[in-house]
Amino acid sequence: MQSFKSSWPVVMAIATAVAALAQTAAEKPNVDVRRVGARLSCQCGCKDSVATCSMLECSFSKPAKERIAQMQAVGMSDDQIIQAFVRSYGAGVYLAPPNAWGWIVPYASVGLGLVIIWLFIKKYRKPAPIPEIGPLELDDPELAKYKDQIEKDLANME
Repeated sequence: MQSFKSSWPVVMAIATAVAALAQTAAEKPNVDVRRVGARLSCQCGCKDSVATCSMLECSFSKPAKERIAQMQAVGMSDDQIIQAFVRSYGAGVYLAPPNAWGWIVPYASVGLGLVIIWLFIKKYRKPAPIPEIGPLELDDPELAKYKDQIEKDLANME
C-alpha cells in the first residue's frame, strides 16, 4: 500500500503524457493543414473555415482536417487539395482569400458615415446669436491723438 501511494504522481504524469500525445491530426493540426483549411468553408453550418471551426466534434472539419493531412502526406499541392474538395462538395466549399475590396469597404463606409454626420451637423447647427453692440465710440484721449494722426496721414495721401 505504501508503494502505491508513492508511485501515484508518476502514474498520473504518465497518464497525462499519454493523453496529450494521443491527439489526432484533426485535433492538433499543423501549419500546413491550417493554411489549406483556411481556404475551405466548414459545412456544419457555423460559417467558419475548416481551420477555425470551433464546434466540438464537428462532423465536417475534423474529417476534413484528417483528409487534408493525408493528401499532403501523399504530396498533393494546396491547389490540388482545394480542387478535390470543390469536386466533392461543390463550389460553396471554397473560400476565396480577401481582396482589396474586402479590406477597403469597411473603412470607406466609416469615412462616408463620418462625412455625412459632419455635413448634417454643419447644416442644422444654429450658431449663437451675436449681440448688437452698436457703433463704437472711443473716449480715450490717448487714442484720440492717434486718430488725429491717422486723419492727417490719410489727408496727405490723397
